[in-house]
Amino acid sequence: MNTASEGKTAAIIGYLTIIGTVIALVMNNEKKNTFAAFHIRQALGLFLTQFMLGYLVGAADSWTVSYAFWGVIFALWLIGFSGAAQCVERHIPLLGPLYQKLFKSIP
Repeated sequence: MNTASEGKTAAIIGYLTIIGTVIALVMNNEKKNTFAAFHIRQALGLFLTQFMLGYLVGAADSWTVSYAFWGVIFALWLIGFSGAAQCVERHIPLLGPLYQKLFKSIP
């Protein structure tokens, strides 16, 4: 059976850190739970976006820009994490559908 409650643990672990995302990928490799895979793709996309844009924001050398960036990243992370905790497949606003397309090869 491929239910959200079975994939909940892997989905939540995927949001903890980038290392958690790798661990969740390994956990989901055998069972191939679609709910866990959805959230692993969301978490991976969010972490990669954070790393890429974080360097650009850091180069701006502005506390205002940095605080705004980290506030948005935290809000997006919270939306994804709460969806995983509530067993809901909720896209991260704006970027979620893109993450699903980019990482569709993740089972």
